[in-house]
Amino acid sequence: MVKAIVGANWGDEGKGKITDLLAEASDVVIRFQGGANAGHTIICDYGKFALHQLPSGVFYPHTTNIIGNGVALDVPKFIAELKSLADGGVPAPKVIVDQRTQVLMPYHVLLDTYEEERLAGAAFGSTKSGIAPFYSDKYAKIGIQVADLWDETRLMGQLRHACTLKNVLMEHLYHKPLLDPEALFDTLMGYRDALTPYVGDAVTFVHEALSAGKQVLLEGQLGSMKDPDLGICPFTTSSHTLAGFGTVGGAVPPTAITDVVCVSKAYSSAVGAGAFVSELFGEEAEQLRRRGGDAGEYGATTGRPRRVGWFDAVATRYGCMVQGATEVVLTAIDCLGYLDEIKVCTGYEIDGKTTDVFPVPALLERAKPVYTTLPGWKCDIRGQTDYAKLPQAARDYVDFIEARLGCPIKLVSTGPKRHEITRRK
Repeated sequence: MVKAIVGANWGDEGKGKITDLLAEASDVVIRFQGGANAGHTIICDYGKFALHQLPSGVFYPHTTNIIGNGVALDVPKFIAELKSLADGGVPAPKVIVDQRTQVLMPYHVLLDTYEEERLAGAAFGSTKSGIAPFYSDKYAKIGIQVADLWDETRLMGQLRHACTLKNVLMEHLYHKPLLDPEALFDTLMGYRDALTPYVGDAVTFVHEALSAGKQVLLEGQLGSMKDPDLGICPFTTSSHTLAGFGTVGGAVPPTAITDVVCVSKAYSSAVGAGAFVSELFGEEAEQLRRRGGDAGEYGATTGRPRRVGWFDAVATRYGCMVQGATEVVLTAIDCLGYLDEIKVCTGYEIDGKTTDVFPVPALLERAKPVYTTLPGWKCDIRGQTDYAKLPQAARDYVDFIEARLGCPIKLVSTGPKRHEITRRK
């Protein structure tokens, strides 16, 4: 009854397309974590869209799209995204922002930016979207829920308390202008007006939908390597990127999750700092970056060039394992058609020993890739929808990856558009 769509790797695996595809047969789509710091690119009948806050089911009139309580809600970007859909001719989607969702504050963005500036060469590669300060406040219990915007006395007290704490940092650590709680209150009243048509009790809505036998999709942001516990700490995001967190951030009962769809590219890509064992450099990397994705490997939110590399079977098997994957979707295989040979990272050499077990971050920094080389197929397969018509070398490549993941690859995507997909099993 509940299917989770999550990333096996560092994010940017093509989850938006797969969510959009599966939303066609779904009643509810829930974003359950993250904020506007990453995006899902979708190419559909209305055109090409980069979604950052909205769930990827917004292009279907029958789907209710929920901003779950685990999301960092950037209100201006949420409203701008809705406008971009309208400007693109997309009918107004059904959207519920859960009343328990917390609001990303302007000072979260400031603190994120100032801290990256302070760290300089030791920075984490943040998108400076305020995500780490937001989740820090959430777990320090000084965050502001959407529902608080309708309780002005409570809200003003929260703002004064937060500003007292933040202004110590502003004055003594960052040497920046102090925050004004009155000005922040006025900003939040503007947020309240903008959110009024969308706020609701999504928790009750979802449980009632499940009781009625409705199909629910949980949509995750980023991927396994970016989880703050099980990822490549500290080069992670600040919310949990695993399907299991959907039971919290989307308020879905754990007993209701029946399928976990793990999405992985047919090669590797990543944004941000941190160990990336199979990374390519120089012209070899630039070729793959130019040919990758639907218009090159550049962040949907930041536009930053993504780091690219060969498929990492060690990291991906681990990513699928911690997600609890029941099936895998392999995307962007069409991007590899120019290669004579294709490498797959099948092991790591660490301190002279080879392993296929994904290590803790301290050891990962010392890992060197061990590759297996496979033949390329040297032809254009973009848009192919019949798996049996893919070249034998392409099907052998998928078989090889599946054997190392230990999880069935059921869909293989051959292009960025909605129905450029092959069904394998």
